[in-house]
Amino acid sequence: MADFDYDAPGELFPGKQNVRMAGSVACMRFATAADAIRYAVEVLPAKSFLGTVLEVDEKRFDSGAIRCLYDSVEYPLARQPAAIAGRLNPVKRAS
Repeated sequence: MADFDYDAPGELFPGKQNVRMAGSVACMRFATAADAIRYAVEVLPAKSFLGTVLEVDEKRFDSGAIRCLYDSVEYPLARQPAAIAGRLNPVKRAS
């Protein structure tokens, strides 16, 4: 994703949190894709993040791609480790 423009406007489509919201689609527009990525990773509940889609320059990125963009060395904003600590999935090792 070396050609990704973090300064381009971005639209975020959060995943569904529960059945009650199944019919609703909330689109959030951000001045920059970097802001949208930050919101998706640091603010959205984990259940919503998994189904989230980011659209930038008519290209769509799923939650895995959003996470890769956030973790990239090119990501221009400061990261908030405390805000995402709960999203890390510990690997269970066989005893």
